[in-house]
Amino acid sequence: MTDCIFCKIAAGDIPANKLYEDDDVVAFHDIRPIAPVHFMIIPKTHVDSLAHCSEAHQSLLGKIMLLAPKLAAEQGLAAGFKTGINTGRGGGQEVFHLHVHVFGHKM
Repeated sequence: MTDCIFCKIAAGDIPANKLYEDDDVVAFHDIRPIAPVHFMIIPKTHVDSLAHCSEAHQSLLGKIMLLAPKLAAEQGLAAGFKTGINTGRGGGQEVFHLHVHVFGHKM
């Protein structure tokens, strides 16, 4: 998608404060954090939202979910954290590229 900001971040066309990157996903700090620690994990492949995922995305979704606690611990959230996936306009989604928010307070 040529006009998707997250696709541009994943491609390296827009800078981001990245925490993690591999062939499938990128994790970076949210530019409008709602907690002292707030980052997102996105797939490099464009998927509009969780509602647009299929069984073909199962491995990717699993990878993201397993990466969330690992990165949260590395960011000082070993005592706990929240995750959020806004899906669709009615769910508060603003950028229509699947992303998982991870946020919390260091203890």
